[in-house]
Amino acid sequence: MKRDEIRIRDPFVLVDNKSKKYYLYGTTCLIEGYKTERRLCVYESSDLETFSDPITVFDGTDFWAESDYWAPEVFYYNDKYYMFASFKSKNRSRCTQVLVCDTPNGKFKPLTDKPLTPDGWECLDGTLYVEDGKPYMIFCREWLDVKDGQMYLVELSPDLKTTVSEPKYLFSASENSFATPFDDGNGNPCYVTDGPFVYRDNDKTVMLWSSVHNGEYCILKAVADTINGKWTQIKKPVFSVNGGHCMLFTDLDGHEKMALHYPNQCPQERAMFLDFHKSIK
Repeated sequence: MKRDEIRIRDPFVLVDNKSKKYYLYGTTCLIEGYKTERRLCVYESSDLETFSDPITVFDGTDFWAESDYWAPEVFYYNDKYYMFASFKSKNRSRCTQVLVCDTPNGKFKPLTDKPLTPDGWECLDGTLYVEDGKPYMIFCREWLDVKDGQMYLVELSPDLKTTVSEPKYLFSASENSFATPFDDGNGNPCYVTDGPFVYRDNDKTVMLWSSVHNGEYCILKAVADTINGKWTQIKKPVFSVNGGHCMLFTDLDGHEKMALHYPNQCPQERAMFLDFHKSIK
């Protein structure tokens, strides 16, 4: 398959330098709007342009979630592959749960029987970040709950099976002046927080995250001294032309890349890979 044949939102690329392969995950199996089948897939590639047919890595058999199989991210951690993904059911709010597998393209299984995000909160897009040897999950509390979407941090146990701290509030979407509100249909202004991705740049911890500017999806940036520090919003957007939910990776030639989906309209979404130069400006 060619890259422009794959409808995908929230693309996430895992690079395997040994096999010289890229593994592309994301919100795929879309059947109507943002609705998805009860499965998660991966596409394999050696050049980021030609990909394999989709390989099902999680089919939801005997799993509690009925819908919204969204935004899987896969990390190689402690000799295994861990997938952080969003799920939802009629009886459970949207949340992030962790799956695990011995290979990046094998059959992932739930690491535990419950999500890592708080019960009763509408959450999504949990991502893994390790700082000073400690694993953390950064996640979004949706505007559906709080109108002004929020970003939270929670420390995880070393085996990623449970949280070992209370959720820590980091910031709200409206703190970045480039993010603009939309009406929820009842006259209430709402702001989006989506897709956090965290990395270290020199002496700063940087978060790329997505929101909305005048009705169009965009990528914004915040910086802090450490993951637990005070976050400062960078007013200049990273990407502002109706694309977002990004992550960074180093390609097989050693170049830093940013993956995102563009455009944000159903069903035109495709993975885009751009050269990226780290900077806190």
